[in-house]
Amino acid sequence: MKGLNGRTVIVTGGGGGIGRAVCQRFAEHGAKVAVLDRDEQAAQATVDAISATDGQAKAYAADITDYDAIVSTVASIEQDLGTPTVLVNNAGYDRFMPFLKTEPAMWESLIAVNLTGALNMHHVVLPKMVEAGGGRVINIASDAARVGSSGEAVYAACKAGLIGLSKTLARELASKNVTLNVVCPGPTDTALLKGVADTARDPEKLLEAFRNAVPMRRIGQPEDYPGIITLLASDEASFITGQVVSVSGGLTMAG
Repeated sequence: MKGLNGRTVIVTGGGGGIGRAVCQRFAEHGAKVAVLDRDEQAAQATVDAISATDGQAKAYAADITDYDAIVSTVASIEQDLGTPTVLVNNAGYDRFMPFLKTEPAMWESLIAVNLTGALNMHHVVLPKMVEAGGGRVINIASDAARVGSSGEAVYAACKAGLIGLSKTLARELASKNVTLNVVCPGPTDTALLKGVADTARDPEKLLEAFRNAVPMRRIGQPEDYPGIITLLASDEASFITGQVVSVSGGLTMAG
């Protein structure tokens, strides 16, 4: 993929699932990967996997909901690996529950990770991209944001907000050579999905319903996503901005 070798890439939620697979793919393309995760051990495990194949990566324990912590962490990344010109906002959190059974405290925790955390990352990293002469942001939203998903009202609202944020910033920063695009996964075999299923009355029935809803009749795997994400971060996608791409086995086919 053109233009990834030597670039400094930040991936939030890089300690597992989609995030780990994305970090590994960027490293394969020669990027220097900053692996951000609240779980320091998980982030280091990703770094160890990359180092085992001679890739470049460094782990950073960071809570994306803490603005000051992100300012400090991004400054450390810049010192250690160079100015970040690719940002993948992948960190996410969900609870599966009908909206009328939820409580405000749950809303706040979902909003903090899925929307406020992404706002923090954009606000801290984007000025560095502008100063560097350009950059790429890939935001990981969800098909729930595009078509809704029963039991995920607040999560879907946050991810829909992330899509709106991405399109607006894509317009504001297009002349600065900063592109922003969105990838929307469908149900994916990750710890996040398992955690969501575990909050349901019948977890296996829920997972089976997810599988049956996908025309390809399978749940996504973390390895299904790095291709489109690294493409959107590369020079191959320099004229693509403000777009939303579903990677969901045909679960949604939005125009």
